[in-house]
Amino acid sequence: MECLYTIGQLAREAGVPASTVRYYERSRLFQPDGRTEGNYRIYGPKALERLRFIRAAQAIGLTLEDITTLLDFRDGRTAPCKEVQSLIEERLSELKKRLEQLQHVEAILRSSLRKCRRTERSGRCQVIETLKVAASSPSPRVPRPAPSKKSRNHP
Repeated sequence: MECLYTIGQLAREAGVPASTVRYYERSRLFQPDGRTEGNYRIYGPKALERLRFIRAAQAIGLTLEDITTLLDFRDGRTAPCKEVQSLIEERLSELKKRLEQLQHVEAILRSSLRKCRRTERSGRCQVIETLKVAASSPSPRVPRPAPSKKSRNHP
């Protein structure tokens, strides 16, 4: 007889909260195999494997949209490696841009820390003064990493 799980049991087996399983269901990444007479969701071993696949894909930085695409490929008859490669290349390109932005922010923070340390004895923080000036100008020049348009992921 096949092992069946309730949503709580499945979540525990996969190491996620039940709310994550429900979220994946709402996102149409995941569906229960059926329901009990008491209307509880039930899942089989393939559901556990699918849930683990989703979590593993998220762990390497893929978005839920990417994962949906991969699941569609996986559930099809052939493995379209070219499409998977394109998807990974796109994520790598986005990651490279984010890393460059973070390196820029790191350089600014290091510079700000040096300024703070140089001016702390004067009683006036150079960084706060600089931020006050920036805040009073119509267009503050505080660099911020741009959010990825496909970065929506559930915990």
